Amino acid sequence: MAVDPGWLVALGMAGTASVGGGWWCLRRLGQARLLQDMPTSKIRSAAQGYVELYGVLLGGPGEPLCAPLTGTPCLWWRYRIEEYRENGKQKSWRVVESASSEAWLGFEDGSGQCLINPLGAEVRPARRQVWHGDQRHPRRAQPDGLLAGLLSMGKRYRYVEERLHAGDPLYVLGEFRSSGGGRQGLDLAAAQGAVVREWKQDFQGLLARFDRDGSGELNEQEWRLVRLAAQLEAEDRHTAASRAPEQHRLQRPAESLPFLLSCKGEDELVRVFRWQALAAALLCMGGTLATTWLLRQAGLG
Repeated sequence: MAVDPGWLVALGMAGTASVGGGWWCLRRLGQARLLQDMPTSKIRSAAQGYVELYGVLLGGPGEPLCAPLTGTPCLWWRYRIEEYRENGKQKSWRVVESASSEAWLGFEDGSGQCLINPLGAEVRPARRQVWHGDQRHPRRAQPDGLLAGLLSMGKRYRYVEERLHAGDPLYVLGEFRSSGGGRQGLDLAAAQGAVVREWKQDFQGLLARFDRDGSGELNEQEWRLVRLAAQLEAEDRHTAASRAPEQHRLQRPAESLPFLLSCKGEDELVRVFRWQALAAALLCMGGTLATTWLLRQAGLG
């Protein structure tokens, strides 16, 4: 029996809606519960690992940023350019360009300061601008010439730009790590092994330092000297690192935990996530009902 391609497409869309909606519903409900259960930490006393912080944004260590579409000075930006397209009766906005900044952010909560690497974060900024125009890049001058005018004639673009600024309040969920200030412990075996691997990259230099009999290779006794010297080097490096000023960093967790930077507080985020979970649950139910109906229409249900 021939299968109608349109039926297959509809079945695929319904199945995707059912599975995707169910997955998104469970994910958002789990994140809402996590936000409620996580205790708020202070930078000065935060444990190493996954933490929740409240504070405000500071200027980062790099050069000041300017948002690409508006030229507004900021600490972080994300933009999207969409082009309006018509294909018969189908009309839609299609994304033609998007990007976000990756510069580190400064952050403080009254007890201390830390740096945030925004790479991989779900960022929810307070500032969002949306406007329209007839050029792909709103800040660039329109090219001269008849051909350039004809190419741009009738085109419509929508621009979306989001930004974080110094002084913005920020709610953070992420992996917190500290270094310097005598806080970090020493795994001597791992540190020694790292030094040995580093020295092996320049094996001729290693031979020049430890090949006592000039044989062109290291015997067991000479390898014992290498390991002893590497141990002493690892201890010296740890001591120097411990004397360095204390620094705190926050970044994406290694596990599949949420990495969230938001100008909205915890209570508002929990409400948003629950509404999104409800919408996803309705999508799942609709997809399931549509799948069942399509299968019955084909005599398979």
